[in-house]
Amino acid sequence: MQLQVVVIGGGAAGFFGAIACAKAHPHTQVTLLEASRQLLAKVRISGGGRCNVTHACFEPAGLVQNYPRGGKALRGAFSRFQSKDTVSWFGDRGVKLKTEPDGRMFPVTDDSETIVDCLIQAARATGVNVRTGAAVVSVSRQKDEFEILLKSGEILQCVSEAGRLSAHRVLLATGSSHIGYQIAKSLGHQIEPPVPSLFTFNVLDSKLRDLAGVSVNAQLRLSLDGKTQLEQSGPLLITHWGLSGPAVLKLSAWGARMLHDCRYQATLLINWLPQYNPEVLRQKLLLVKSESPKKAIAVHRGIDLPHRLWQYLVARVGISEEDRWAGLSNKALNLLILELSQGQYLIQGKGVFKEEFVTCGGVNLKEVNFKTMESRCCPGLYFAGEILDIDGVTGGFNFQSAWTTAYLAGQAMGSRE
Repeated sequence: MQLQVVVIGGGAAGFFGAIACAKAHPHTQVTLLEASRQLLAKVRISGGGRCNVTHACFEPAGLVQNYPRGGKALRGAFSRFQSKDTVSWFGDRGVKLKTEPDGRMFPVTDDSETIVDCLIQAARATGVNVRTGAAVVSVSRQKDEFEILLKSGEILQCVSEAGRLSAHRVLLATGSSHIGYQIAKSLGHQIEPPVPSLFTFNVLDSKLRDLAGVSVNAQLRLSLDGKTQLEQSGPLLITHWGLSGPAVLKLSAWGARMLHDCRYQATLLINWLPQYNPEVLRQKLLLVKSESPKKAIAVHRGIDLPHRLWQYLVARVGISEEDRWAGLSNKALNLLILELSQGQYLIQGKGVFKEEFVTCGGVNLKEVNFKTMESRCCPGLYFAGEILDIDGVTGGFNFQSAWTTAYLAGQAMGSRE
């Protein structure tokens, strides 16, 4: 008897798991069900349409450091399939990846359609039966099989007139879809409440927003409840709604649950010049004062900051456009140093990170065997991708956890044991 495997979800994890299963176990019939009419929608828009496939971090111990949730569980999984395996997998299918200075890896074509086409062709080559417009309503366990109820009586080769599809193995790769969580819960799993993970910070300061487009390397410290503080360093981008950039996105990921709990109201401390400690910064500013006493402070800065940002910061501490360096008092100097090294900004809400929506939350990781990705609660049920309570920072890490968990699930699902 041919083993029937059904993959629910036509995204990155669903496709990768279906292909892995069909290739490793030719005796299986793998059917992939996607509720919408478009396959791999998130892959198409990721990385601004370029698809950030993975990250050039090829040591599992280092790789797991980029996951606010799930890193411990992924350690063993990455020892079996990690970033370099992803690079090889796509390379074997004619898709070459390139590494950018920050470690992100993209197809050399800079076109996500390259990845989409590769996955669709690989699925076709391995005999995966791909169906779109096949929305799943429920999954139930019936003795040694699963009964899958579709929203409509879509005509599938192995579907009865009632629209029911039987399977020996089921892979849930539904991302952050509510129906995926609902199915997992109905089959005995605990769901960690999903909340946004990668997002930008809204700062209601019109003068700061006027600097949209200005980017610097900064050190950020997020104060959530007066006690909990999180820190990140890296590129910071000022936007029309507040703050974004890799440093902000990393903070949003690590502080996702706490920020959600405080309704995205928090204090952000920004060190605009992390390369200088306060005393070195003082000496540099005093040097400017002694060498250019007659020049306007707002015009002549003497330190490495974008001009418009410098003007905003000096105005923030009450220094006018006419004030000269010669007239800078010690009190004003201290305020300026404080503003440059730990300026306070109120976060009053969150934005979105482009079109890439990542959540933390999902299936409790203790209920999943990370050697096979099989459920510990329901034999024959497997998980891959974002349905799990795993999320990474920006940079290709979320795709890598999807490739890894899907590959392991695919390798295990076709076993007759």
